[in-house]
Amino acid sequence: MRSARVQYKGEDAGILTQYDDGTFSFEYDDNWLVNGHKPSISLTLPKRKEMYRSEYLFPFFYSMLPEGTNKNVVCKILKIDEDDFFGILLNTAQYDTIGAVTIKRI
Repeated sequence: MRSARVQYKGEDAGILTQYDDGTFSFEYDDNWLVNGHKPSISLTLPKRKEMYRSEYLFPFFYSMLPEGTNKNVVCKILKIDEDDFFGILLNTAQYDTIGAVTIKRI
């Protein structure tokens, strides 16, 4: 099992987990949920108490991955399998992303 803290503008918004069977979950942090001023991290993952579950990396997080040549270079330099989407996400979405969301390895 691997987990990551999902941050929105530097604040903890939830936890993204990949289980040993390859499935995924995302759960909002309780403090994020109760604060009415804190938005959902994505339109496809609206704020709710129940955990989201998926057989695949959620499309919102998948869209944060590098593609094409950039993906090839990242995988080669960091020695990550090109099919390890969660591993790539953990290594590329920590600091500089195209949005307010970053991913921090736990």
